[in-house]
Amino acid sequence: MSTGYVFITGASSGIGESCARKCAEQGMNLVLTARREEKLNALKEELEAQYSVEVIVKAMDVTDHKQVEAVFADLEDKEITSLINNAGLAQEKASFEDYKWEDFQKMIDTNITGFLKVAHQAVPFIIKNKGHIVNISSIAGVEAYEGGSVYSASKAFVKMVSKSLRIDLAGTGVRVTDIAPGAVETAFSDVRFKGDVEKAKATYQGYEPLTPEDIANSVLFCLQSPARMNIEYMLVMPTAQASAMRVVKK
Repeated sequence: MSTGYVFITGASSGIGESCARKCAEQGMNLVLTARREEKLNALKEELEAQYSVEVIVKAMDVTDHKQVEAVFADLEDKEITSLINNAGLAQEKASFEDYKWEDFQKMIDTNITGFLKVAHQAVPFIIKNKGHIVNISSIAGVEAYEGGSVYSASKAFVKMVSKSLRIDLAGTGVRVTDIAPGAVETAFSDVRFKGDVEKAKATYQGYEPLTPEDIANSVLFCLQSPARMNIEYMLVMPTAQASAMRVVKK
């Protein structure tokens, strides 16, 4: 069994959960974090029964900075070798002037300050262990699209922080990767449209979107590449998608 741990945010569902499963398959110990502790505990039980790994569960909301600090303080004696900084969300899809301020604020609190707080707490562990930081951004961080102003800006922030980390940490042995998914069928759209199931379903109709497992496989490829090799940026889209707004539907 490996002595190191992969720290994953947003691990209770979607891309985060799939990353946990893929890493466990490879014998990697895990620290799983999310707000929904009961889902994390169920995943822990399943993975520890199936694989020779240790899974640590921490209920954590990335927007609660004191809670994030407490989680990392509790892990002071653990060898965290990788961070998968995945927690993120979108709220609605509307013209700038029609957005509610609280929706802007929620995206900023999660995708910018929450993401940044986790990275800032994790970096000392990663430097110590010459590890790997994998940040999950989005195609929206590269291409703005109608109705996605602040979400796109928040993911561009992730992209730029990833690039800056790569520069700042050069020479430390730390690798930094930014993975930008296109359309992935997860609960992301359910959250974005606040439980409007029909609206969420329509996002993925008429073409085959990516699955969370597709992104987890991409993450794993980066994590398992040789230490001499740093995959700085990976844009992963469905075959039917050519840009943020160009998706060919049947």
